[in-house]
Amino acid sequence: MENTIKNCEDRMGKSIASLESEYLALRTGRASAAIFDKVKVDYYGSETPLSQVASVSVPEARLVVIQPWDKSLLGAIEKAIQKADLGLNPSNDGKLLRISFPALTGDRRKELAKTAKTAAENAKVAIRNIRRDGMDAIKRLQKDGDISEDEQKSAEERLQKMTDSYIAKASSLADAKEKEIMEI
Repeated sequence: MENTIKNCEDRMGKSIASLESEYLALRTGRASAAIFDKVKVDYYGSETPLSQVASVSVPEARLVVIQPWDKSLLGAIEKAIQKADLGLNPSNDGKLLRISFPALTGDRRKELAKTAKTAAENAKVAIRNIRRDGMDAIKRLQKDGDISEDEQKSAEERLQKMTDSYIAKASSLADAKEKEIMEI
């Protein structure tokens, strides 16, 4: 029974971590190096994460500077950023790439807020599915005679409280991201 609850808690934690990761990549009006985490550069024939071939820094609120360790990669990095469809245009000065983040329009902010809400809802659905799997496993344990009815009820209550706390965490992450997106 403890293994079942621990397994559910681990899986719910991964759902929240996935949501946080998705939110890092969601563009707001501010410059963020995390937006480039999923960008892969063609580095001598293999797809390599941008962070492994260049330094990514944010010297100003609306500017990201990417400095490759190998200057011959500038063109490949520029293409990878354009191919990643982030809506950003890097400017290449021969030594590094500068990417300025334009201010978001009102419509684009609403669109991004909607995307953030959808991601949170998906995380909540995943958490509820994990709870359902856990409840089924607990019922099977009781049916097989491994635990008593009282232990079953207690375990189900613990699982429900855990589920509620993870859903609340997803909601608070969504609210914070929406606030970040909507601020001007």
